[in-house]
Amino acid sequence: MRILIVEDEALVAMLLEDMLADLGHTAVFSAASTTEALAYMSQNPDAFDFAITDVNLAGEQSYPIAEALAAAGKPFAFATGYGPGSLPEAWRDRPVLAKPFGTSDVARVVGPA
Repeated sequence: MRILIVEDEALVAMLLEDMLADLGHTAVFSAASTTEALAYMSQNPDAFDFAITDVNLAGEQSYPIAEALAAAGKPFAFATGYGPGSLPEAWRDRPVLAKPFGTSDVARVVGPA
């Protein structure tokens, strides 16, 4: 599967890319901000099958990204260190990668290649 990563911490993004590769997936793009992610998504709507987005991007919430993904019918998961209970009610049905996460956590959320 082709995965869009939205993560503002470069080391976490690189770790996630490695975990996805180990699972047989491809990280197609890593965005560090809401603006960057939304621009990529609008210019490349068919370039990815799934997205993982950090909830907090340098102090900015990623919910506009979630709204765009949902409107496009793209499956996605949130990554957060605050736990699933910190998400607004509207997004609590989405998969959550609790930070810190490991490869088995990513596999549970993304699924097999």
